[in-house]
Order: sequence, then structure tokens, then C-alpha cells
Amino acid sequence: MAMVESIVTLFLLLMLLLIIVIIFFACRPWRFFFSSRSRAIEVGGDIERPLVSDEVNLLHDQSNELHRDYDLEGASLPDANEAHFPSPRSHGLVHKQRLPVNSPNVLQGDSLVLDVVSDSPEDVVVGQTLKLPPSQLAEIQKQSRSNFESRLVQGDILDQRSCLTLEVISGPASGLRCSVQSTNPSRLPLTLGRLSKDIPINDNEVSGKHALIQWSSDKTKWEVVDMGSLNGTYLNSHPIHHPDIGSRHWGDPIGLANGDILKFGTKSQVIVHITSQSMHHIPFGVGMASDPMSMRRGGKKLPMEDVCYYHWPLPGLDQFGLFGICDGHGGDGAAKSASKLLPEIVANLLSDSLKRERVLSLHDASDVLREAFCQTESCLNHPYEGCTATVLLVWADGDENFFAQCANVGDSSCVMNVDGQQIKMSEDHKISNISERLRIGEAGEPLKDGETRLYGINLARMLGDKFLKQQDPRFSSEPYISEVVRIAQASKSFALLASDGLWDVISHKKAIQLVHQMREKNSEEGNNSAEKIANFLLNEAKTLRTKDNTSVIFLDFDTSTNNFTCKAES
Repeated sequence: MAMVESIVTLFLLLMLLLIIVIIFFACRPWRFFFSSRSRAIEVGGDIERPLVSDEVNLLHDQSNELHRDYDLEGASLPDANEAHFPSPRSHGLVHKQRLPVNSPNVLQGDSLVLDVVSDSPEDVVVGQTLKLPPSQLAEIQKQSRSNFESRLVQGDILDQRSCLTLEVISGPASGLRCSVQSTNPSRLPLTLGRLSKDIPINDNEVSGKHALIQWSSDKTKWEVVDMGSLNGTYLNSHPIHHPDIGSRHWGDPIGLANGDILKFGTKSQVIVHITSQSMHHIPFGVGMASDPMSMRRGGKKLPMEDVCYYHWPLPGLDQFGLFGICDGHGGDGAAKSASKLLPEIVANLLSDSLKRERVLSLHDASDVLREAFCQTESCLNHPYEGCTATVLLVWADGDENFFAQCANVGDSSCVMNVDGQQIKMSEDHKISNISERLRIGEAGEPLKDGETRLYGINLARMLGDKFLKQQDPRFSSEPYISEVVRIAQASKSFALLASDGLWDVISHKKAIQLVHQMREKNSEEGNNSAEKIANFLLNEAKTLRTKDNTSVIFLDFDTSTNNFTCKAES
């Protein structure tokens, strides 16, 4: 019995000893008796601060010394290249740029941080106050201001936003267009499909909600996602839908670029326009909207022959911008050509310093606009296609006022509202108008009573149609030029350009009333977007069952609304 008790006691002692050994190795008490410079550094002989973690020790062991551009006190100096290196902040280190004396940098604010590089580490003690000669300190401050200003300039350049314009170029919904800005989250994401409110593609091969387009703030780019469509989505002929098509699984987000072509089914294609514009570059609001109004009464489809565009500023001319609409007939070729030629020719004419100074001093661009129309007509080579052309030239003076002048041929009209006064900026050139009938009569061959068309066309002035102009000299490309309108900075003025699809169902007076109503409504909601007003007028024309392509450009000179916008190329 005594032997059994001895064995049990010995067994318990061994177990206790084993437990003690396990606890000893688990706690590693020897780490309190040995120090390593790779784990801590003594500062001023008083305290020890942990320097690096185990992962960083690998780098330390390779170099056998600490790099001088690490700040042991936790202060950091931003560097343009800092983003390219992993931040050591999580390990107790802060990366700080090394500052040579001949190229100092200063943190934004009142503090000056210097990292002194010395061949003798003993010369400088941590915490020592550095005293610099006045001449050296002045040089540092001068270079600091220069560096800070350059950072401000870079920040202003980067303060950009992106504008996305989608235009259906083939299929049943051809001509439909939608624009949205990356800074307008209330309108994002955009959906495309038969049931979409953004771009309703009425195509039986397109799903109700076919694809989604969103702005990725992390990647700063537009992305498209297939929403599990039945017939798939193709980007530049490459499938971007889920491999198991028809499974209703969404595809992966794919980045978009300017000029990309999206295809849905076999017929509907959408072209992508992406432009960037400085948020404060356009000093007034611009909204643009268009719709082919694709079904006439009786079910006949309408091709889209309207082209609307704007350029602010004109190339090389910071004070000038051009806004225009071309409504084609016989096709869209002449309208597309004129919409490209007119801005280029106007910019070229105004690049002449004498002509530009004459416009700015006399506040009159009549000669420039007349010459631009003349050169555009000469350059057009469309014998059987023509178009209306209405342009509004806007420029700024040195006192932050704007001036506007309109030129047009055809029946795409422009109207302005300045200080509550309605101003008609264009003139309709329909053959039924009295002024045109008088002009034609003075040309030597008056129209007959009741005659409202020549060779099947109801317009007497247009660009293009070279064959008709050769057959009948009563056709003309001479533009009407409006008076110049001055727009004070504090005014609540606006301008409205639209093709005849709007004016066929809404008068100038009614359009201005609708703008005022929409402005009042939006101001109560704290949102007074020029783009919203343009779309509102477009939808109003659709409600009133207009039978023609409709395009609208709305310019809001009320700067209190901060309607800065981006350029969306057509």
C-alpha cells in the first residue's frame, strides 16, 4: 500500500514539473533580461520605444541600420512619392521625407519640420532646438511658399468631374440620348433596358433591366455591369455578361472609355461619350437634352436628324463659347458636318487678335458670325441634304458680365429672358413667314398665294442642299444676326435654344413660363439644375405629342444656383 502511494506521489510531482516547464517556455521570461536594437531604441537615455514589428525586422536585418528618413517621434512630412510605398505607420514608424538643406520642404501651416543630415550623429541630440541664420530661414520660407502654391495648382487641376453621355446609334430607339455627371448621385446609377426610365430601349431583344452604368469613385471611372440579361451585353464586340447567359447572374463591372460601343441583342447599339471638365470652368449652368420622338401618329418611325452641341471655352479662347443646334432634313449628314465646322471656324476667326479685340471693344460679333456661316456653307458638300443652324455666341468681359449674340438659318429658334424681359434672338425662315416671302419677292420671283413650300421644303434658308440652290436662287444660306444682349452678373437671365420639335407644340411665352415654374420648384427643393430644366421641357414636348425630333439647350446665367456643368459631346 505504501509503495502505491509513493508511485502516485511521484507521478503527481512529475506532472507538476512538466506543467511548470510548459508555462516557463510559454511565458518566455528571458525576453525581459535581453534587449535588441532591432526591437527598441534608447532615446536620450531615459525611455525605450518599440521601433519595429517582426515583419519589419527582416528589412532591418538586411540593412543592419535604420534608415534616416524614418521619424522616431511620429511626425510625418507628406511627399509626392509617399503613396508608392507601404506605410510603416502601423508598426510605430512614420515615413518622413529627407530634407537636404538646399531643397527644404515645409508642412502646410505654421510649423517647420527639418530633418538634419549629419555625418556625426553625436552633433545633434533629440529634442535640441535648431537655430538657423536669418538668410537661410528666409530662403526656406520662400521655397516653402513656392511648393505650397504648386500643390494648390495641382489640386485645382485634379478638381475635376466626369460627364457621361450615352447615345443610341442603332436599333428601334436610335437617336435617344442621356447625359449624367459623376457628381450627381441622385441620378446614378443609370439603367438601360425596355423598362428603364433613364434610357428606355424599346427592343424585344433587350431585357426590362438589361445593364447598369455606375461611377466608381475608388477607380475614378465609369463602369458597366450586365444585370443578368437574357441576350447578353457586348462591349466593343466582347461579351461582358456572366458566362452562363440566361442564368440571371450579374456580370462583373467593366470600365468604360470614351468612344466605346455597347451592344444589346443584335440591333441596339449605344455609343459612350466621356468628357472631363473643371468644376468651376463653365461660369453658368448648361443643360442639354434630345429625343427623336421616334413614333409618329400612325406608327412610322422617325430617324434622328437633330444635332445639338456646345463648346466652352472655344479652343484657345477662354472668354468665348458657342452653343448650337442643327436640324437636318434628307438625312443627318449636313447637320453633323455643320455642327463640327461652325465651332472650328468661329474659333479660327476669333483667333485673329484684331477681330477678337473688335468684338470685345464694340460688343458686337456680327461680322464673325456672318463670315462663319459663309465659310461653313462653302465647306459643306451635301447636294441633297441640308440643315437648319442656330448658334448662340457667348463671351465674357473683364467685369464678369456676359454678352450673347445669335445667328441662324432655318426654324430652330433661340429665345432669352433678361431681367424679366423676353427677347427673341432668332428668326424663322419658313416660306410661310411674311418676312421670308418679302425677301423672296424682292429677289425677283414672288411666291404664289397659298404657296408654302419650294421643291417640297418649307424652309427658304438653310445650310447645304446645294442641288436645290443651283436650281432655284430663292434659297439662301444668309443668316439672321440678332442684336447683342448684355447679361449682368447678378441677373437671373437664361437662354433657350431648341429645334422645331419643341416650338411646334410650345410657344416662346409658354416655354419661358415653364422655366420660371421649374426654377421656383427646384429652388424650394434646394436644387436648380439646368439639366433638369432641359429635360423637363423635352418631356413636356413629348406629353404634347410633338411629331418631330426635339433637342433643347438651356443656359442658366443665374450664378447663385451654382449650375456648373460639364461638356457632353454629341
